[in-house]
Amino acid sequence: MVDHAMTGMSTPSILSAGPLAELTTGRLLSSWQLDVPALLLVLLLGGLYGWGVVRLRRRGAVWPPARAAAFVLLGLGALVVATMSALAVYDHVLFWPAAVQNILLDLVAPLGLALGDPLRLAVEALPETTAARVRRAMTGRVVRVLTFPLVSTAFVLATELTVYFTPYFATALRVNWLHELMYLHLLAAGCLFVVPVLTREETLPAWCTHPVRAALVFLDGIVDAVPGIVVMTHGTLIAGAWYLHHAPSWSPDVQHDQQIGGGAMLSIAELVALPFLLAILVQWARAERAQNAALDRRLDAELTPVASPATATLTATATASAAAPVQSDAPPVAERVRPWWETEQNDVAARIRRQRDDD
Repeated sequence: MVDHAMTGMSTPSILSAGPLAELTTGRLLSSWQLDVPALLLVLLLGGLYGWGVVRLRRRGAVWPPARAAAFVLLGLGALVVATMSALAVYDHVLFWPAAVQNILLDLVAPLGLALGDPLRLAVEALPETTAARVRRAMTGRVVRVLTFPLVSTAFVLATELTVYFTPYFATALRVNWLHELMYLHLLAAGCLFVVPVLTREETLPAWCTHPVRAALVFLDGIVDAVPGIVVMTHGTLIAGAWYLHHAPSWSPDVQHDQQIGGGAMLSIAELVALPFLLAILVQWARAERAQNAALDRRLDAELTPVASPATATLTATATASAAAPVQSDAPPVAERVRPWWETEQNDVAARIRRQRDDD
């Protein structure tokens, strides 16, 4: 059942319509309100992603359904839940729904969008010239600075702390357009870190190998826990004047409400870190398999031309020896041509030599 106040009205209209009913489990699942800017963003992102998938299919290519599902269900789904569910309905009278709302926008939605790999989809679906421009934009100086792992991690942390420990959040509760801008700010901050780390496009520096990315994700999981811990243990109320004034009679103590919000932030941040790390490990394993397959193809390609001249030389020598009388000054058999991995001194050659020794 949707409460009469839970419509697509602006924040002042909702508050002026009377006190909200007590937030029960049923209302948490069934209460929704329309957020037009958020809905337009969801339709825009979903429409562009769907267009890219359809364009690839028309070319005969296949886009992994799991990626599309992650983009729509986890990415856009988290965006819808954060901005239009009961979290959005009750975020002006309780702090903890606002805290969960913000962490969904900052961590969960970016993870879902990144798992869909929209950057790779754009490059593969767009015409070649447009795709080249997209690649240049992704590797431009400004984007490189903003997506540099340590910079983007610091930006996410600074965004969270700025939201809660400056007048930003309290003002956003009063001003509807600033509230919408805060949503976009949180989503963009999260995407700046997550999307470059998970995309198959080369948007990060060369030293950001998969082991380095796994370490960065582990570090990010620790950093993401900081806002929740600070909010949970902070002695001063966040937007205290607003929540003290608008807290309904059935709500918990405002200080306790803030502690619940901080604990929810901490729990969600730590839960998100595990699938994020698993996604990096899966990519790492796939990259290793692809590298081994490419190495095998290179070996197959180089063994054929190496073996043929040696075999031809030995065959010709054996034929000549059989046809001609034995002479003491006959030329020696031609020396065997050695494969490149036996002569070159590099990591790949050493790896092949070790594998062949093990065999």
